[in-house]
Amino acid sequence: MQKEATVKSHKALFLNTAAFTLCFAAWMINGVLVTFLTAYQVFDWGPVEIGWLMGIPILTGALFRLPAGILTDMYGGKPIYTGLLFVCAVPMYLLSHADSFWTFALCSAGFGLAGVSFSIGIAYSSAWYPRHQQGTVLGIFGAGNAGAALTTFFAPTLLNSLTDNGSNLEGWRQLPIYYAIMFVLLGIIFAAFSENKKNNSKAKAIGQMLRPLKDLRVWRFGLYYFLVFGCFVAFSQWLVPYFVNVYYLPLVTAGLLASAFSLPSGLIRALGGWMSDAIGARAVMYWVLGLSVAISFMLVIPKMEVYSPGKGIMASRAGTVVLATSSKIVVDDRTYQLEIADKSFEELDDKVVVFPTKATWQEPVVQAGQKVKRRDLLAKGVTKIYFQANVWIFAALVILLGTVWGIGKAAVYKHIPDYYPDEVGVVGGMVGVIGGLGGFFCPIIFGYLLAGTGLWTSCWMFMWVISCICLFWMHNVIQLAERRERPGYMKHF
Repeated sequence: MQKEATVKSHKALFLNTAAFTLCFAAWMINGVLVTFLTAYQVFDWGPVEIGWLMGIPILTGALFRLPAGILTDMYGGKPIYTGLLFVCAVPMYLLSHADSFWTFALCSAGFGLAGVSFSIGIAYSSAWYPRHQQGTVLGIFGAGNAGAALTTFFAPTLLNSLTDNGSNLEGWRQLPIYYAIMFVLLGIIFAAFSENKKNNSKAKAIGQMLRPLKDLRVWRFGLYYFLVFGCFVAFSQWLVPYFVNVYYLPLVTAGLLASAFSLPSGLIRALGGWMSDAIGARAVMYWVLGLSVAISFMLVIPKMEVYSPGKGIMASRAGTVVLATSSKIVVDDRTYQLEIADKSFEELDDKVVVFPTKATWQEPVVQAGQKVKRRDLLAKGVTKIYFQANVWIFAALVILLGTVWGIGKAAVYKHIPDYYPDEVGVVGGMVGVIGGLGGFFCPIIFGYLLAGTGLWTSCWMFMWVISCICLFWMHNVIQLAERRERPGYMKHF
């Protein structure tokens, strides 16, 4: 790490962030592309296959983050980053020739290497700045997560253009070619204008470099990152089919709303880094995890209609049913008025309803000419409870959750240069691996949960559980640490 930031530091940060933004945009391409191909039935893939294709690039990027971080600590970021950009261009180009699930999956695994750009960039950026600026700098670099928003925002429109609004479906094959060209161009720029630098650490054996991974703290940071980064990556892709299937939105609109989730999360990461430097990463993580628990719980409530028995009407005396309609029942000379369903209830889908809404009515269970006794049921009561989960309310909560996670991503990585200043690449790579695995496993889990329960909101149930586990673990660790350091006293954060 340098003692002071320089113009060269800022130049390195700019190029590093630009490369990471492109890599992240390419890493997320399957969320839009697979949704498009299945919506137009170019390929007959179900929710499980979709989940796998969204997760495979994330798996590759996750598994290779640790070795990429080690190589960056050893050789510096310039040669590793430049090589990565050129390597990823090849499978991205080959994706344009995919004609089956397996060829698509193989190419996805190849360009998924773009995901290792994060561990490279973390080590490369930290080498150019002093320790007291690490949170802010890594937050700025992490804003490259906004690349996910670029893909979900522009790719649907570009796909519509390339396919003539679906009339020439083979036009989709041009999209990965465009991404491959951008990889090559940025690789040339990075090779020409960046300067190499690595952390000022003594040469170590691989075993020594991996020693910090024995610390439980590293794995706890990894779990936090599984939530705030891995789940963010998963939803950056999963939200596109979610909006299409739950709210019946066009692909372009779904991509726009998914971008609204991804973009703030990426950009606000810089603010999260500054907050972590100013008030402490621990305090920031308390707020992040607490809000994640609360918002995930609110998102669990699905769009649904629930029917329940209501107040019925019973005969006050014996007699013969003369008339039975939806509005009244006549028994001999006695008339019973029925509560009629409110027709405006059927128009709720077109309105913004924040809270659950109910409607009640009564339906006759007898017919004209039927003999009834006193206290026989003439009409049953029906109560209908409507949970709208309006698309705009849902989108607002999702955007808020993505923003909270963006702050949390910076807070997690603020810890690494503080605890492991000479092993940023290794520890950051391992934490990145765990976070990346979240991006891999979550879409697959979402697919199986959807197939098993039939509920699209099952993914939010999973988020709520993970958020609770993270908050509980962090709180317990902090309590134990405070009791050891200052018996009888708990510090407030």
